[in-house]
Amino acid sequence: MIHFLYLIGFALIVSAAFGVFSNGEPREKVLYAVKLFAQFVLISLALAWIFYFIPW
Repeated sequence: MIHFLYLIGFALIVSAAFGVFSNGEPREKVLYAVKLFAQFVLISLALAWIFYFIPW
């Protein structure tokens, strides 16, 4: 569970920073940060689910 919280924290900090430093109107910056946050979390969960089934 702690790994998931680290993932959420990392995604939140990085997406907020990318949103602040991106170009455009404030509304576009917020939408970009929200989309980036969702992509971080969803892609990470999808990769974790795929790697779970790979026998190491």
